[in-house]
Amino acid sequence: MLRNMSNFSMLAPASVSDYRVLAKRKLPRMLFDYLDGGAFSEHTQAENRRAFTQWCFRQRVMSDVSQVDTSATLLGAQASLPLVMAPMGLAGMLAKRGEVQAARAGARAGIPFCLSTVGICSAEEVARGVPGADLWFQLYVLKDRGFSADLLARAWQSGFKTLVFTVDLARLGLRYRDVRNGMNGNLPLPAKVRKVLDLVSHPRWLVDVAIGGKPLTFGNLASVVPSGRKPEDFKAWVESQFDPSVTWNDLDWIRQNWPGKLVIKGIMEVDDALSAINVGADAVVVSNHGGRQLDGAPATLSVLPAIAGAVAGKSQVLIDGGIQTGQDLVRALCLGADGCLMGRPWGYALAAGGQSAVEDLLNNIRLETELTLSLMGKTSIGQLSRSDLLSLAEVQAMSSRAC
Repeated sequence: MLRNMSNFSMLAPASVSDYRVLAKRKLPRMLFDYLDGGAFSEHTQAENRRAFTQWCFRQRVMSDVSQVDTSATLLGAQASLPLVMAPMGLAGMLAKRGEVQAARAGARAGIPFCLSTVGICSAEEVARGVPGADLWFQLYVLKDRGFSADLLARAWQSGFKTLVFTVDLARLGLRYRDVRNGMNGNLPLPAKVRKVLDLVSHPRWLVDVAIGGKPLTFGNLASVVPSGRKPEDFKAWVESQFDPSVTWNDLDWIRQNWPGKLVIKGIMEVDDALSAINVGADAVVVSNHGGRQLDGAPATLSVLPAIAGAVAGKSQVLIDGGIQTGQDLVRALCLGADGCLMGRPWGYALAAGGQSAVEDLLNNIRLETELTLSLMGKTSIGQLSRSDLLSLAEVQAMSSRAC
């Protein structure tokens, strides 16, 4: 088995699952499980992926597909793909100054990068590292409105022009893997010893991140959470700041403090999508937080068509949850999305090989998108529609009629 794994590491990763294997080998278990896991039994996380397998492409032939355009306009800006690198907390613990490396990869690929409030690198550091890039900033609903306003001002002044406001964390979801690994700090002594042994058994990570990646602070929150080396400190502060009392009526202060584009992330119902538009959202993200919040919620792809239909012409509709390939991207576009956010895959690639690995992943996704469009007889993203897919039920009905 070890010989097989060694041979695998010599291969060029071809898929997200390849990067996942490499990330699992490099990262301490606590960090890999934080990246890889979901809430409770992780049912919704699995459903996010399964939903894409329920749709088949309609293959069309003998069309001129010598030139295929995968570009799109996202919130008024041109992108090489209708894809955004989703916000990911603690990305700077996956690789040395991880958020900067990831943002550089996104800029080279010609797609937006969204920085998480709880990233290791600050908005200022990311902006300095990727001048001129299409940078988005993500913010949670926090009790301390003054701190939030200051954070928004910092992001805007640094060059971030799009705000992604996450609304599905009234309370932090229960993630069993994080509990088992001591992300909340509550571990008996034997488990603490195993945790230390796990850290020292990953020397590449220790050299690259724990030593070479300093300072390990939550860059945007350094004044309130001084250390990024203690996830329990981060967790305690975040849980104390999430505001379970907030309603749509409380969001006026966002528009008062943010002059740029506004995206509301965490929408799973038509009524909530319409409410988001009423408070001034330029786009909504159909999202169940990657299955990390309400386990048992439906897959995002399953609710996308209804939401996209309800807000058509009023705002752009983005989706996250389960997007791993260019083919996933095409399926989502056919079902009404204007674009997709992708999180875990770039996290796996970042952990596996830093900026160059993320660049390779994004290039693979572009090629997958271009190839899929070609084999569907399409030459641009704008030509896609629901009629370009067949549900499994439709395929079965066709088979029955043929018989």
